[in-house]
Amino acid sequence: MFNRCAAMLTLLICSGCATTTMPETPATVALPHVSSFSKHKAGEALPPGWQPWTLSRFKRPTEYRLVDYMGRTVVRAGAESSASGLVHPLKLDAANYPWLHWNWKVEQLIAKADNTQKHLEDSPVRLVVSFGGDHGKLPLTDRIFFDNVRLLTGQQLPYATLMYIWENRAPRDSVIDNRHTSRIKMIVAESGRDRLGSWQAVTRNVLEDYRRAFGEEPGPVIAVGIMTDTDNTGDNVHAWYGDIEFRRSHPAAPVLATQTE
Repeated sequence: MFNRCAAMLTLLICSGCATTTMPETPATVALPHVSSFSKHKAGEALPPGWQPWTLSRFKRPTEYRLVDYMGRTVVRAGAESSASGLVHPLKLDAANYPWLHWNWKVEQLIAKADNTQKHLEDSPVRLVVSFGGDHGKLPLTDRIFFDNVRLLTGQQLPYATLMYIWENRAPRDSVIDNRHTSRIKMIVAESGRDRLGSWQAVTRNVLEDYRRAFGEEPGPVIAVGIMTDTDNTGDNVHAWYGDIEFRRSHPAAPVLATQTE
């Protein structure tokens, strides 16, 4: 039984992002806020708290670097048949800081991507939020899946994960289920081609999104991450990410989000 499960998980991890999620206990110290990209210079090392997030040694990593965009430092992601991300451990209460705000920019969509199909699960941008919780409360099928992932990879999956994505066709604000575990949900934050090529300011209420996706109250937010992935479709894309913030109240959109090239 275990050999069959291990073989299945190996195929899943090596062939796509179906089980993509951040480790529950990243190596760096958890912070009560997300370190800003804009407070650092282009070309420098990642800001404190941010670290590379490797999905599998069998996958080519996506390239992330700090670049200058019209006088402001942002992250540029370049994916070529690749999948990896950046992760930032956190320690905050989603009930006290429910508003998640960020900026991103996408030049082109991934033509074949379709996150409702496990073999086409790619996105030019993803913002990923991981939550803690009591793994003992998980359904039996999820506990077995989590145990097998831990045995195979040495990493414990978070209790629950929300992925905000830019989808080709799925309607904005829709929730897409993961095909292998009920504890990962994708929320379509943007869809289609209308807003390509310009900075978009996105604000989500993670408390409400979590309740809608999982039907329960969230535990603490334990990590946030970004990921641009094209490993399933083999495409090449570039995207940009601005600062990420958790706020007590709905934030005003920064100037960066209104600028276009």
